[in-house]
Amino acid sequence: MAQIASFGPAERPGRRKIKLDPLWLALPGLGFLTVFLILPTAQMLSVGFFDRTTGALTVSAFVRIWNGGPYLAVLSTTFAVAIWTTMLCVGLGYPLAYWLSRKPPRQQRIAALFVLLPFWTSALIKNFSWLVLLGRNGIMAKIMAAIGMKGGDQLLFSRTTVVFAMVHTLLPLAVVTMLPVMNQIDRRLTMAASTLGANSARAFWQVFFPLSMRGVAAAGLLVLVTSLGFFITPALVGGAKDTMIGQLIILQINELQNWQLGSALAAILLISTIAMCFAYDRIFGLSSVANDGDRPTRPGGAVRRAGLAIIGLGGLICGLLEATWTRNVRGLHGSALLAVYVWTLIAILLVPIIAFVPMAFTGSSFLSFPPPSLSLRWFEQFAASPLWLGAMIRSFGIGFATAAITLLIAAMAAFGVARTRSRLGGVAFLLCLSPMMVPSIVIAIALFYLFARISLVASDLGIIIGHTVIAMPVVFMVMLATFKGYDWRLDAAASTLGAGRLRKLWRVTLPLVASGLAVGFVTGFLQSFEELTVALFIGGGVKTTLPKQMWEGILLQVSPVIAAASVVVLIVVIVMFAIIEFVQDRRPTSAVDSKHVEGRY
Repeated sequence: MAQIASFGPAERPGRRKIKLDPLWLALPGLGFLTVFLILPTAQMLSVGFFDRTTGALTVSAFVRIWNGGPYLAVLSTTFAVAIWTTMLCVGLGYPLAYWLSRKPPRQQRIAALFVLLPFWTSALIKNFSWLVLLGRNGIMAKIMAAIGMKGGDQLLFSRTTVVFAMVHTLLPLAVVTMLPVMNQIDRRLTMAASTLGANSARAFWQVFFPLSMRGVAAAGLLVLVTSLGFFITPALVGGAKDTMIGQLIILQINELQNWQLGSALAAILLISTIAMCFAYDRIFGLSSVANDGDRPTRPGGAVRRAGLAIIGLGGLICGLLEATWTRNVRGLHGSALLAVYVWTLIAILLVPIIAFVPMAFTGSSFLSFPPPSLSLRWFEQFAASPLWLGAMIRSFGIGFATAAITLLIAAMAAFGVARTRSRLGGVAFLLCLSPMMVPSIVIAIALFYLFARISLVASDLGIIIGHTVIAMPVVFMVMLATFKGYDWRLDAAASTLGAGRLRKLWRVTLPLVASGLAVGFVTGFLQSFEELTVALFIGGGVKTTLPKQMWEGILLQVSPVIAAASVVVLIVVIVMFAIIEFVQDRRPTSAVDSKHVEGRY
């Protein structure tokens, strides 16, 4: 009887519970991505293999691309710009990420805000600002003329400007990808190397740098995949010779209605991206994109041996240089030079964001920096315009709906992946990250092809679905990190105190992961609020979001109203940052967590 009495009301002898693996919670998210990403992409890409007149199977579109003309030139330009952008983003961003990783948590969060602000500010706004600053009559041209330098009137519409603007847009992405990996490195390892006789340069290159390579490679992959599908930057600040494949796809499908050739170009872009992801997976493992180091590195791989040899040689050379510097140069430390570099880079990242604020208050009918006079007329015109207000209200509505849907399915999927012991967890993980590995231009075209047949083009629901697909991997990674950092022993303690599953979830788990849920919601909202590509296709010219309205304004008639709209977007981003910082400050510590559970039961 004593043994029977020890069981709770839900556990009686002779009754067996059916215990499901937590991975089943990922099914809604995986089903969503299957229906709105994998199947539409496959259907859209198949169009490139069928003649648009006869419907016969053909590879004529691919032969046409391969035979030369402008298509191979565009492909060459796309890969050249993407590779240069990737190398510069990783090379320039690594010292910044390293500097941030050495800061205490509170200081790191505050300093990281200066990097995250450019990261979450729309590429459309930043490139629009460069369009004014680097123009023929812009401030850079005036400064160069004042100091006697030539070429100030030819800064725009060149390959160099395109690469510069793309690096400026994507460098924060590289930094925020490398930083978590660097934060996980045990600093005692470099201290141990120093006790064994290595100076700081050699300890860095032979200990810290190899351990950070997982983050470097993940940053390189994400930047490369993102830059391959870029079309905003080359369209605004590039010339005809700098056309990239994203622009060509839009031209073929939106303007020429040549779905066969457009799909063939999209297929080439997607195949190239998948090939790079496959190569990355063979070397590092795709799980490192989410900073998950469960997959061991192959100790005997040829790539690893070659990399270690190069790093060892670099460490030896840098160690000798540091020793020479220390002997001959006094009073100037490397940490001071690093700080100067970091703050210079942060200032450059903030320049286009800060510049368009005074431009919004100009009293002139033309955009210039600095403004000749100040006025609120453009904000008044923005507030009085049904077109601009309607676009802003729609962006808020779509953003909140996208954030709610994405958070629900991404949190369930992240919970299932974090708690599962099944081998299928790795498959679910890769599927949840799959939208990140597909260029957004391909996602938008695939959804347009699907929605055109089910009457979802030019609908808010269609845009919400597209934004949810794009936001899914980022929110999933936020929630996966939240659940992996959660102490599940607290749930076990609540169970021993008599809490059922629902009560345990409502009274313990959700309150303790509330900050992660808030960050995930804000992340999903920002992903939607500043997204242009999906709105450009799915909106159908009828459902206009704020980024799409700004895009059309830049292309058709540049007006200071666009700068006023940019300030509105910036205010929204800053408010969202404040929310994230607020919930981060309120995150409970482990000691408080235990008292939290004991106090509830």
